[in-house]
Amino acid sequence: MFGKRKSNLLIPTNERFDTLIGKTSEIYGRMVVGESLRIDGKVVGNIESEENSKVTVAIGESGEVIGDIFAHRVMIAGKVEGNIYATERVEFHQTAQVRGDVTYGSIGIEHGAKVLGLVIQQVDKKTANQASDLIRAVQDKR
Repeated sequence: MFGKRKSNLLIPTNERFDTLIGKTSEIYGRMVVGESLRIDGKVVGNIESEENSKVTVAIGESGEVIGDIFAHRVMIAGKVEGNIYATERVEFHQTAQVRGDVTYGSIGIEHGAKVLGLVIQQVDKKTANQASDLIRAVQDKR
């Protein structure tokens, strides 16, 4: 009855990543991506996808992002220090460590993932913008 669950909460996807940032790579600055991106190294700066694109940003276990992430789908197994805006889905794997607010369409969280921040479900782009304004207002009052 109280045995360990064998099934994964998050179903693996057959995502194709056109850009890979390796474990030993560090990138400083804003990135605008038109294709899916996997990060196993370190990125300091915002990561943004092109408007209306179906870009996935995946952060591997050794990956680290210090900045905001704007994408269609975001999958995290590493560290993020910044806000996440996923129009479709955000997934936090067991090893995820996130410090920042999360705005999402749908969400998956594995047992063990650590998320410190507001978690806000969005309905559409207008709601996402309102959520972003709300987050800024709350942060300004701190």
